[in-house]
Amino acid sequence: MRHVAVAALTVLYPLVVYFGLGHFEPRWLALLLLVLALVRLGASGQRLWWAAAAGTALLALLTLLANTALPLKLYPVFVNGAMLALFGASLVRPPSAVERMARLTRPDLPAQAVAYTRKVTWVWCAFFVFNGTIAAATALWGSDAAWALYNGLVAYLLMGALFTGEWIVRQRVMQRSANV
Repeated sequence: MRHVAVAALTVLYPLVVYFGLGHFEPRWLALLLLVLALVRLGASGQRLWWAAAAGTALLALLTLLANTALPLKLYPVFVNGAMLALFGASLVRPPSAVERMARLTRPDLPAQAVAYTRKVTWVWCAFFVFNGTIAAATALWGSDAAWALYNGLVAYLLMGALFTGEWIVRQRVMQRSANV
């Protein structure tokens, strides 16, 4: 249930901030970040999630102290950095993040599939760098509307396109490996 709450808050976050900035001072919206930090603390005992909660709380604290929207708008950058760290660390200490997910539905992955999942993990790492860079640019130089549009819609469409494209390629790879 907590994972669903974290996911829902994270997905809706840009829209809540965008509409909230029209009605509240940024310091009040920092409470949303504090809620995210607290929910993340309960999400897992892993060090990465503790670090994510601490980083989220730091952004909230900066917002509270400065009463400026920039730390609020940097949260998507932080999320992309955390995901990059998670996926990147799995390349250093296998199995890769994508292999772990693949093994949830198919525990007996052949060697060719393991190699493929490693490549896909690299693709996701590149995506997180790209997406985080655009999120930072919109936070630093874009209007609130441009930031909300990119981080609340476009980024999710890009993630969905990458996920769907990878799924299509994976089906072809699996079909070829079955025919060999």
